[in-house]
Amino acid sequence: MKKLIPTKFILLYHYLEAVVATILYGFPSRKMIVIGVTGTKGKTSAINFIWSTLSAGGFKVGIISTANIRIGTEERLNKYHMTMPGPFVIQKVMAEMVKAGCDYCIVETTSEGIKQYRHSGIYYDIAVFTNLSPEHLQSHGGSFQRYKETKGKMFKALGEHPKILGDKKVEKVIIANSDSEHADYFLGFKADEKITFGITNPANNRAKEISENQNGVGFTLDGIRFDLSIMGAFNVYNALPAIIIAKLAGVNNEMIAQGLHTLSVIPGRMEKINDEQNFTVIVDYAHERESITGVLQTAKNMKESAAKIIILLGAEGGGRDKAKRPIMGELGAKMADYLIVTNVDPYEDDPQEILEDIAKPAEEFGKVREKDLFVIEDRRLGIAKALSLAGANDIVLITGKGAEQSIVIGGVSSPWDDREVVREELKKRLAKVI
Repeated sequence: MKKLIPTKFILLYHYLEAVVATILYGFPSRKMIVIGVTGTKGKTSAINFIWSTLSAGGFKVGIISTANIRIGTEERLNKYHMTMPGPFVIQKVMAEMVKAGCDYCIVETTSEGIKQYRHSGIYYDIAVFTNLSPEHLQSHGGSFQRYKETKGKMFKALGEHPKILGDKKVEKVIIANSDSEHADYFLGFKADEKITFGITNPANNRAKEISENQNGVGFTLDGIRFDLSIMGAFNVYNALPAIIIAKLAGVNNEMIAQGLHTLSVIPGRMEKINDEQNFTVIVDYAHERESITGVLQTAKNMKESAAKIIILLGAEGGGRDKAKRPIMGELGAKMADYLIVTNVDPYEDDPQEILEDIAKPAEEFGKVREKDLFVIEDRRLGIAKALSLAGANDIVLITGKGAEQSIVIGGVSSPWDDREVVREELKKRLAKVI
């Protein structure tokens, strides 16, 4: 039916849906400070770091992210298989946050969500830009510029909804990654205050002295040391907005440092799975060039000299970007010792076509099938193969889905959780050894 209905009518439906949902639940975003986080990668991690620092400062905080939904200390996984759920879900969850007494609400905001007006009725006060690279371009007519401009609508919305809480005007703030070549575009929107962060380029908040090990990442900012319990040097970028926002809220450096350090798990984001095996297993959502490069580089930095890196990856169907598939194959071939290509969410597309779009480029860069390259359509069997290749001190990276709670094959959605499947397959492996 969707293919028969003109796009403008479908978008009108989405807009009206958002209006009705906002009215039905009583405009909940008017009653909290709302932080929107957008960008190509790092959004979920940044949101969880913000939650942790504000919580450490004594605030009650709610979040809606790809991986999880939090209302204060209560956490549940995002079961909707989309970063931004539909407007009725978003408004309902925000109403729950208001009822629970949340001071802040943090919403992961995507270009696809904005395109479908899921952001309508969300009255943003702080807009965070993490980074930008080609992703979901097919949904935006293949245009990177249109993709960027769609994300810009969240920043434009800052000036459209003045807000007063407790007889005090809420300041509108833009926070942007100065190391991105697109930072100036997002900083160009109207706001009361504009703050930058980064590592390489000049910024208001510039991290230095970055160190990385198997326990996490450390860095200094303005001479103060901060330690993350989440692996990956790229997470410094995700932690910096949390420090900025916590400072704006009046949280002191000691509490901010505590908040960053005590956050030890972000579901499906560099999440270690430990079942007493003698090698490391990490589940991560990485599914495009920058994020896959990041997790592979982290593995390279933390591994012992003789250890192997084994990566399982795949790409989505359903009209998602095809251009990234050969890049994924190249990265897996160049940076990992073993590469397993398997299903992620083929939707109604031919799974084998997707897998071959990754596997053939991997062969061009030196990988050999059934030696160090394995194409296994069934994701569980692919995970089992990845684990079977691991020996003492090796690192296994299970990428592509993170903590998603379903998998879509042939248009049918089934329950799924990479982390649980990994645990089950590790138990099977252990039982065979015994």
